[in-house]
Amino acid sequence: MLDIQNLSKKFGPHQALTDLTLGLVPGEVYGLLGPNGAGKTTTINLLSGLLQPDTGQVLIAGESASEKTKRHLGIMPQQNLLYQSLTCGENLSFFAKIYGLSRPLRSQRILTCLQAVNLEDRINTVVGALSGGMQRRLSLAVAMVHQPKLVVLDEPTTGLDIEARYGVWNFIRQLQQQGVTILLTTHLLDEAERLCDRIGFLKQGHLLAQGSLNELRTRIPAQEVVTLQTTEEEAAISRAAAHGFTMRRYDTQLAFWIPERLELKELLHRFDGIPLDSIARSPVTLEHIYLEVTRSS
Repeated sequence: MLDIQNLSKKFGPHQALTDLTLGLVPGEVYGLLGPNGAGKTTTINLLSGLLQPDTGQVLIAGESASEKTKRHLGIMPQQNLLYQSLTCGENLSFFAKIYGLSRPLRSQRILTCLQAVNLEDRINTVVGALSGGMQRRLSLAVAMVHQPKLVVLDEPTTGLDIEARYGVWNFIRQLQQQGVTILLTTHLLDEAERLCDRIGFLKQGHLLAQGSLNELRTRIPAQEVVTLQTTEEEAAISRAAAHGFTMRRYDTQLAFWIPERLELKELLHRFDGIPLDSIARSPVTLEHIYLEVTRSS
C-alpha cells in the first residue's frame, strides 16, 4: 500500500532524511519511532506532497505520490487543524468537499465518522467548546472522512488522558480490521507495542532497524531484564559479569540482561552476599530495544 524507496531530503546543510526505504502492506499498522528531529515529520510531509524529495520516490497504492494519490491518503497531524468557530459537522463537511464528495455522500460520511469516534451527539457543537480529547477524536474523523486506504497518524494520543487514549486505540484497531493501512508516529512506546505489527527506529534521518516486536527482541540477547538497587553497585556489576550478565543503566537504574530464565531463588543466589534493597524483573520491552538500538548508532 505504501512503498518508500531511497528517500532523501536536505534543508541547507542539514540532512533531514537519508536513503529511507520501507514498505507497508494493506491492513498493516507500522510504527515509526524516533526522537524529535529524527525525520518523522519530514517523512510525513514528503508523503503528503508538502515537500518534494531530493532523491527517491513514494508510491501509494502502486502510483507515484501526486495529486491523484491524495484520495488514498488521510492524515491526522500532530496539531489539530480544525476550525474552532465551526461545528463538528461543519468541519467534516468542509474537508469532505475538498475531497470532492457529493452532497449525499458527505452527509452519510459525516454521520458515520462521528459515530466511529463517539461524537455523533456533538455534530452541532462548536469545536472550540470541545475538550482536547474530543478534538483529537474529531481530527481522526476528519482524516477518515473520504475513506482513505492509507492513514498517517502523527502522535494521535499525545496529551490525552488514559480513557481518551483507549478510545483512540480502539478506533485504530477498527480501522485495521477494515483493511486500512496505518503509519503511526508516537513517543509512547507502550502505544507502539500494543498497536503495531512492525516498528521502525528512525534517528538523524536514518532507519536504524525495523521488524516485528519479536524480531526486534533479538537485538537484546536476554530472556529478561533484572533491575537492582544496592549500596554496593560495583560488587553487583562484578558479580553479574562473572555470571555473563550484560550491564545497562536505564536512567539511574542499574539493570542486567539475563540470558536465561531463572527462578527468583536462583537469581538471588547469584548475588548472594551483596546487600539488595530491591530486585525487579521484567521481559524485554520495546523501551529496552529502543534504547539499545539508538545508543549504538
